[in-house]
Amino acid sequence: FQPWQPPGDQLIKMNFIEVTPEPLSLDRIHQLVVDPTCGAVCHFVGTTRDSFEGREVVRLEYEAYEEMARKEMLAICLQARQRWSCLRHLAIYHRTGLVPVGEASIIIAVSSPHRSEAIKAVEFAINAAKATVPVWKKEIYAGDQPPQWKVNAECQWAGTATASAGADKPASPGEAASSAGGARPANGHA
Repeated sequence: FQPWQPPGDQLIKMNFIEVTPEPLSLDRIHQLVVDPTCGAVCHFVGTTRDSFEGREVVRLEYEAYEEMARKEMLAICLQARQRWSCLRHLAIYHRTGLVPVGEASIIIAVSSPHRSEAIKAVEFAINAAKATVPVWKKEIYAGDQPPQWKVNAECQWAGTATASAGADKPASPGEAASSAGGARPANGHA
């Protein structure tokens, strides 16, 4: 359970990021960020809900452009540190593959000497992840209802990428980049 970390200075090594098909453990991720110099650890846990617009959801399926996802997640950590310099440790973990109802698809954890900064940083991180991290989500419904690829409203290329990819699936990283002149890819994040 070793998170991916880029080579670099100590500040970067205080960020824990991972994209994995394995179930996410809040306890394990919490242990990565807890620090005796901090009085606050805040978490966000995004889980698969059992319904959407009156349809019964049985699971979600996630795909990711993993290398780019890790780079974007690291960028989010560094941006949070620029806004709130007192932050100690940050973790952003995203699950890929099948995620049944009730299980976590994303966990964000932040430690800070004080609660205000930790709370703000967690909110910033989930909003930024939904807008920029190249992860796609497909909702699988009960019965004979066809599955549906989803794009977040926060996604920077939601309209352009979906239109270029057709109605079945939001654009892949390459499709989104080519349709947007090389800009950030679409995101169908949790």
